[in-house]
Amino acid sequence: MAATDWTTTPIHPDRPEATALLEAYFEEIVRRYHGRPVRPGEVAAAMADEPSADLTGPTGFLLVARHDGRPAACAGLRYRPDWAELTRLYVQPAYRGRGGGAALLAAVEQRALAAGVDRIRLDTRSDLVEARALYARHGYREIPAYHGGAYAEHWFEKALG
Repeated sequence: MAATDWTTTPIHPDRPEATALLEAYFEEIVRRYHGRPVRPGEVAAAMADEPSADLTGPTGFLLVARHDGRPAACAGLRYRPDWAELTRLYVQPAYRGRGGGAALLAAVEQRALAAGVDRIRLDTRSDLVEARALYARHGYREIPAYHGGAYAEHWFEKALG
């Protein structure tokens, strides 16, 4: 399946379909980080530690990607003074390998360019090997750390345009 089989639309993070995708994202992040099933309250705590409020209005956006009309993936972008930060890129397991990650990256980059952003940065962890491979395939290169976040182990950047 190609990235063209996907549609992306901006959505408020509080909408039910966005919330469901963000909860699934955090569940996978917590489970993979700890290497065990998620315990009660861990997802809510992770979401409270990293709120999505800045993915709305002038500070950023959240995109939901649909495959055959079903919400299947999401990605957010936060605007910074001289660049933007990609965050919460997630594709539900049943939809992986179908071009959803590529579709989201293309849509995020297009919207960033339209907003005058000339580069996107992101951070990720070592255990998220699929994410790191996706970013590398789409022109993101590893850079030195640009922040000291507790869970960040790899930092990437892509010049747009």
